[in-house]
Amino acid sequence: MEHINFNELLNSAIYFVASLILIFIGRVVYKLFHPKLNTRYELLEKDNLAFSFSYVGYFVGLLLAIGSALLGEHVSLEADLMAIAIYGLGAIFLLNISTIINEYVIFNKFKVSKEILEDQNSGTGIIEAANYIATGLIILGASKGADENLMIVVYWAIAQVALILSSFVYNIITPYNIHTEIEKDNIAVGLGYAGSLVGIAVVLSYAVSFSYDSLSETFVTTGILLLIALIALPVTRLITDKVILPGYDLKVELVEQSKPNIGAGLIEAMAYISSALLITWCF
Repeated sequence: MEHINFNELLNSAIYFVASLILIFIGRVVYKLFHPKLNTRYELLEKDNLAFSFSYVGYFVGLLLAIGSALLGEHVSLEADLMAIAIYGLGAIFLLNISTIINEYVIFNKFKVSKEILEDQNSGTGIIEAANYIATGLIILGASKGADENLMIVVYWAIAQVALILSSFVYNIITPYNIHTEIEKDNIAVGLGYAGSLVGIAVVLSYAVSFSYDSLSETFVTTGILLLIALIALPVTRLITDKVILPGYDLKVELVEQSKPNIGAGLIEAMAYISSALLITWCF
């Protein structure tokens, strides 16, 4: 039986505490980016489920982003703590910046804060949660592939643009108006859309997790994987419609019933994420 290395155990405990501090800082930064938001009131007084989805999604994305600071080869306690501070704080900043960009670009047809806080639109809350998670995945992948801090930002920017592009493509291939359905508080459609965002982010995170010799190589590889993921979107939807849900029309289940089928939306979301995982595992 091997003896416990108490120095390593102590270091691990210190890393864990450092991570908790970063999570706390992430919460503070979230408040700075949402100065008028009373999280306690939304969660405990209003019982706002839509905000709960969004807020939990933020912390999942934050955890993934902070994970970028913990992964990698350990050098020394001092150097590791310095890296955790730099990567962690940078990841928190990029996570919050990304959500602002996406709110004005991907969700430009309606005001996200109004839908979540005033209308308590759970579909919108789920989509924003997926956006946080997608961004966290991208930051995690970029931190693996980039050798320098500046390159992490470059990789993040490339993947962020690709995520925005994929969102527009998803809107085009979907046989109904996503924004109209989301404004109607259609949770089923929100789930499907959220699944597509996370699925694309899984592929993009994988694409930027490698160290490339040049930016052109980064663009080409990311572009190829993005193209494959975009082609997989309608194929996955067709498979979900005809194989996983035989005898039923997915569009009817999601938007043409008096009560949208949330289970069908969840299956569609998981199909997109599963397809994305298979793509990364096959490369």
